[in-house]
Amino acid sequence: MRVFVAGATGVIGARLVPLLVAGGHAVAGMTRSPQKAETLRHLGAEPVVCDAFDAPALRAMVVGFWPEAVVNKLTDLPDEPAAISELNARMRREGTRNLLAAAQAAGASRFIAQSVAWPLSGDAGAAVSELERLVLAAGGVVLRYGRLYGPGTYYEGERPEPPRVHVDEAARRTLFALNAPSGIVEVADR
Repeated sequence: MRVFVAGATGVIGARLVPLLVAGGHAVAGMTRSPQKAETLRHLGAEPVVCDAFDAPALRAMVVGFWPEAVVNKLTDLPDEPAAISELNARMRREGTRNLLAAAQAAGASRFIAQSVAWPLSGDAGAAVSELERLVLAAGGVVLRYGRLYGPGTYYEGERPEPPRVHVDEAARRTLFALNAPSGIVEVADR
């Protein structure tokens, strides 16, 4: 399968790309950072440098790859959780809308997007609801991840409160969404 992964150098994306490649999929990995293109090449993906907020460029990149599946791992999270701002809410709204439109223009038959398995308040919660509504309305799959723990996460040496999931397990379980029916799938420790 041809799979376009947006947010491919993030904490889940960087683990997902090699799993997809090992499974025989052709993968385009998108990052907004030109410095991370070589990392994607090393992981086995065709690197794509693009900003999710640049809708025309994003559309051109996705259509140019002609994916069968598009995986939305887009986030705009700071290094410290206390610094989370409206940037991630914008990514959930605008980034998702732009990526979904690009996937539809490319004729992708699968759209998978990450969400969270715990309630968020205020605008952050409204952005999550909007992301999920958009994806489900398009016949996609929403993956509600528990709080991630493990290397590269906010919880490297400890387990957060439930729902939670180890980041490596989150990436492994994302593979199953390629064949899942439209709906919501919770990805958390059992």
